[in-house]
Amino acid sequence: MIMTKRILISGGAGFLGANLCRKLLAQGHAIVCLDNFRTGAQRNIADLLGHPRFTLLQQDVSEPVTLAVDQIYNLACPASPVHYQADPIATFKTSVLGAINMLDLARRLDVPVLQASTSEVYGDPHIHPQPEGYWGNVNPIGPRACYDEGKRSAETLFFDYHRQHGVAIKVARIFNTYGPGMHPADGRVVANFIVQALQGDAITLYGDGRQTRSFCYVDDLLDGLVMLMNSGPEVTGPVNLGNPTEFTMRELAAQVIALTRSRSRLVQRPLPIDDPRQRRPDISLAMHSLGWSPRVELDAGLRQTIAYFEAMLADTAIPA
Repeated sequence: MIMTKRILISGGAGFLGANLCRKLLAQGHAIVCLDNFRTGAQRNIADLLGHPRFTLLQQDVSEPVTLAVDQIYNLACPASPVHYQADPIATFKTSVLGAINMLDLARRLDVPVLQASTSEVYGDPHIHPQPEGYWGNVNPIGPRACYDEGKRSAETLFFDYHRQHGVAIKVARIFNTYGPGMHPADGRVVANFIVQALQGDAITLYGDGRQTRSFCYVDDLLDGLVMLMNSGPEVTGPVNLGNPTEFTMRELAAQVIALTRSRSRLVQRPLPIDDPRQRRPDISLAMHSLGWSPRVELDAGLRQTIAYFEAMLADTAIPA
């Protein structure tokens, strides 16, 4: 039997946050969703607003928070280059000040706090696949640094609060996640390819299309986050959460075209600055310490995601 808790989710109106709100509500918990709606959207949680165990707190995570909860998930931060590069200073503040505020709250309440970190802490990696012990290859002054270094700084803060103040921390390094609920103008590759294919537009490949990524379906990722939060105190992380099956961008494009029955052609554009050539998680630690591994294969996950975007495109114009 699950003991019900009151749980704070910062960034709770974003793609991952909204899906996590639903998952935890379904388990019987009470949810406080904190979001400033800079990249999250009220439509993502519209179905939850009347729920008796759901509370919306419209606030920026970079401002101090005072409330009583039993667990904290810190998911607040723009996660796609289009969004986090739009206001890089605000992105960095969200990562650093948000981490401090969530850690201070966890310290005052003596409750566990989970940080949604990212595979971007590995930068353009020289080690493949990437284990948690790899320190990464990040350009600290490049256009992606506001996100990469912001998340690295947040990890530093989490472990310093753990060592100095005994805060119960959990750090998850999340690899590319996709699924229903993604923003259609997300700017990341799965959303881009699907929307372009469904609209019959040219599918944009950056560089030669041979760079690789590993794609984790949202349900699998959320299972991992909840398992990490509820793991023993000896499991602090960082723990890689992602799907270790690797695809080139050309392979992904071909699969999307086939599943959507699109006639879209491929067009090449220059590779963005500091874009990683390859990315794949070593999930040995997650398998050993959490008993977690992803179950949804790319074909099945893409079908669900395509159906979501088909319904969205049929219902309304793409939001900005």
